[in-house]
Amino acid sequence: MKVRVLGCSGAIARDCRTTSFLVDEDILVDAGTGVGDLSLDEMAAVTDVFLTHSHLDHVAALPLMLDAVGARRTRPVRVHALDATVAALQAHVFNDVIWPDFTRLPHPQDPFLQFHALAPGEVTEVRGRRIEALPALHSVPAVGYAVSAHAGCWVFSGDTTRNPAFWRRVNELDVAALVIETAFSNRERDLARRSQHLSPHSLAEELDCIAGGRAYPIYITHTKPAETELIMSEIARFDAEAPGADGPTHDIRWLVAGQVLEL
Repeated sequence: MKVRVLGCSGAIARDCRTTSFLVDEDILVDAGTGVGDLSLDEMAAVTDVFLTHSHLDHVAALPLMLDAVGARRTRPVRVHALDATVAALQAHVFNDVIWPDFTRLPHPQDPFLQFHALAPGEVTEVRGRRIEALPALHSVPAVGYAVSAHAGCWVFSGDTTRNPAFWRRVNELDVAALVIETAFSNRERDLARRSQHLSPHSLAEELDCIAGGRAYPIYITHTKPAETELIMSEIARFDAEAPGADGPTHDIRWLVAGQVLEL
C-alpha cells in the first residue's frame, strides 16, 4: 500500500497545498487543494473519498474534481463521511447555489456523487484496503482514519485536539506510520486550544499516550506556512528535552507534499 501526500499544509501559499492523501491510485483521504496536482487520468481513477470533516481546507477540491472528471466515469464517486459532514456538504456546497448538486446530476439515477455515511469505529473495505474511522475532537464533528491492506496500518489523526479515545484505539493497532496535526506554534497555543487544534505543547502530551514499547515514524501535518519552521523547532526541542531522554524520544518527521509513504 502506498500513501501519496498531495497536500499537508494548514493554509495555502506557494508550494503549500491543503490536506489530501492518495492511497494507492483509487482512494482519497480528504480532498483539499492538493488534489489539483493530480492529472485528469489520476482524478478519474479515484473511486472513493474519505473525509475527516467539513472544513474548506479538507473538502475544497472535491466539487472541482467531480466537475473535471465526472463525465469520464461510469460510476459515481463514493464519498464516505460522518452524517454531519454529509449534511454540511449538501447544505453549503452541493446546493445548486455554491455548486451543482452532483448527487442528482447529470441524472438522479446516474449521478457523479454518492454519499455514504459512517460513524467512529466503523470499518469500510475498498478492494482489499480496510479503512477504520477513528475518534477525533474538533470544532465540528470529525474523525481520523486508520488504513491498512495486510500488516501494519497508516494512521491519520485528522484535525483534533487532546483526544484520549483516539489513543485507546491506536494503541490496539499495528501502526506502521502516524500522521498527526500540529497546526499552531506554542505562542499560539491559546488559539490552538480555542479552535481545537494541537500545538507542540499539547502534541507532547498526546505523544505521551503512546503505549510503552511502541515505536513508529510520526509525521507532522497541517502546520501553518508562516509558522512551520517554528513549530518543528519547538517539537524537536520538547522531544529532546523530555525527562530522562538522552536525545530524541520519538522518530518525528515533517510531512512534505509529494512524499510517498510505502507500507
